[in-house]
Amino acid sequence: QVPLVESGGGRVQAGGSLRLSCDASRRDFTSYAMGWFRRAPGKEREFVAAISGSGRITHYADSVKGRFTIARDNAKKAVSLQMSSLRPEDTALYYCAARVWSEVGTGTVSEYDYWGQGTQVTVSS
Repeated sequence: QVPLVESGGGRVQAGGSLRLSCDASRRDFTSYAMGWFRRAPGKEREFVAAISGSGRITHYADSVKGRFTIARDNAKKAVSLQMSSLRPEDTALYYCAARVWSEVGTGTVSEYDYWGQGTQVTVSS
């Protein structure tokens, strides 16, 4: 098991910024690629961003490229998602996920093995 605890969600106006954090309690944290997904009301869970175990490789959904930045601190066993220029369509429940493989993969839900409970992000226009 990889307990994942997200924090940092909230409500912000369009154009604003938020930073999400995810803490993972695993000694072998670098063995896991980490990802962020989101689910908007009435929609399927979708990929947002991923980062390899080393932190050297990142992958983003087209909808967030240039606005969101994923990063990880392996010493602290944590991953973050810095979100800027937020839009109302970014409103969703955001999930942190861990993949039992250090490479980022293609960004599908089925590639990830462990999930957090989610943190809500609401962007008002």
